[in-house]
Amino acid sequence: MTKIGLIMRKIQFTENQGPRVFAERLKALSAELGVEIVFISPERHVSGYDWLPGYEHEKGDLINYDIVLDQIHSHNIDHVIYTVSGFTFLKMFLPNSVLFPHSFPDPALTGYEMMKPFYTMVDKAVVQTPFLKRQMAAQFGITDVDVIPIGFSEELARKHFNPDAVVDNRVLWIGRDEENRRPDLPIEYARRNPDKEVFMVFGGERYRESMKKYDIPANVKLQFALSQDEVFQLMNSAKVYWSSSRFDTFAMPLTEALAMGKIVVKPEHPCYDHISSAHSFAGNERNWFELVNMAVASPRRYSQDNRDYAFETFSGSIMKEGYRNFYSEWLK
Repeated sequence: MTKIGLIMRKIQFTENQGPRVFAERLKALSAELGVEIVFISPERHVSGYDWLPGYEHEKGDLINYDIVLDQIHSHNIDHVIYTVSGFTFLKMFLPNSVLFPHSFPDPALTGYEMMKPFYTMVDKAVVQTPFLKRQMAAQFGITDVDVIPIGFSEELARKHFNPDAVVDNRVLWIGRDEENRRPDLPIEYARRNPDKEVFMVFGGERYRESMKKYDIPANVKLQFALSQDEVFQLMNSAKVYWSSSRFDTFAMPLTEALAMGKIVVKPEHPCYDHISSAHSFAGNERNWFELVNMAVASPRRYSQDNRDYAFETFSGSIMKEGYRNFYSEWLK
């Protein structure tokens, strides 16, 4: 079986959020395609929190090259997928290196200036949206780019779908306690709308501590490190899914929300253009609260249009076919 290294930060492998879900999904579907994914990460943590001065992630990646290269060579690997731009230098040692970005140098993101120099060295990438493919070409001249979504679990989306279990005043938000994700907004929304029930889900246990700095209203329910099964079960119970992030490279929970037939409220940034169906509504800080209230008040308990669109566009089956085609070219 052909071996491929998947390089991510240690904390990404350990927390119940997008990068780890992607890694496990890629490992499973690759095995079905005759490819073994080997998880590789630096042994040293850069920082347990977001962008502490002196601990910026890309700086930390640079001092971990020796550890990463040792792991790669110990497995006799010559093809790697790396998810962090700080590991771009790997192509000096491994020509068959491809970037799968979990972040992108966009002004909406903290630390984007530090990412830019690394992107000037990228020559091959797999991205999750057409928006990112366009940005790769326009900003950095990278044209060897495949678009493959992080497919949601069709099994879970079918297992948990039950419109009768929808709670009519429940709003769901999934994210991190990071400035870019704007957790302050759903908290303020809940404070102004005490008749609504707002669930906020965080991917890691570390956020249990960091969320203590907020004054949390009684109608906000905090959840931490849920399994995918628990996420889909909770997703089904919500009437509205709301994302308040400034920027996403894919926004997995948004596609899962579509798959579960949720009415979706999202940012109007063009990175979310792929979240485009009959009952997904784009807004901003000035009108989000009103949009969420309008969505909650809708006589429609779920959207079959959103569900159909997600299955046709972002399913695990589509992800698998994307990687089947990608591997057939890259590994030959």
